[in-house]
Amino acid sequence: MTSPLKIAVIVGSTRDGRFAPVVTSWLTGHLAERRDMTFDVVDLVETPLPVVFPAFGEAPPPGTEELVAAVSPRLEAADAFVIVTPEYNHSYPASLKNAIDWHNHEWHGKPVGFVSYGGVSGGLRAVEHLRGVLAELNAMTIRETVSLAGVWSQFDAEGKAVDPACDNAVTALLDQLAWWALGLREAREARPFGKPLENAI
Repeated sequence: MTSPLKIAVIVGSTRDGRFAPVVTSWLTGHLAERRDMTFDVVDLVETPLPVVFPAFGEAPPPGTEELVAAVSPRLEAADAFVIVTPEYNHSYPASLKNAIDWHNHEWHGKPVGFVSYGGVSGGLRAVEHLRGVLAELNAMTIRETVSLAGVWSQFDAEGKAVDPACDNAVTALLDQLAWWALGLREAREARPFGKPLENAI
């Protein structure tokens, strides 16, 4: 039997009063119902990363090793990612960019889905910017997304989606993520990412 896919849910917002916990709890409720997935929530409030980068190829600055060690192995273990992000000034949070930039091989050959939220745009501009960044890190961003416009009115007092279409969108995202995650996991197991084919011309 195929082992469940390991999904890292990255919570990108670190602002005081953020709405991210509501959106994340709703998403993980759907993940908990799936037999083909397990999940690990990497909340950047609970797992802050340094903002000062080491020179290329060097270890983290002194005193920051534990911060990096609290996140990197969890991303390395993931078969796929779902990024939960708001939209700030037509893009995504600096805290999320920092978390992405602290890592490289952890992203390689793995699929990434997005649950975005905000005002009128529903965070779509943040997602479009993230696609270009993650392509540079050899990650595969999937087409299906969840975009929550006017997010403050999208959930009831219990944190459930008001519109059933939102739940349907999460199901579509996770189904597509599972397809890519399983295929890419099998590919990485057959041949490590970036390793050339034997006898290649």
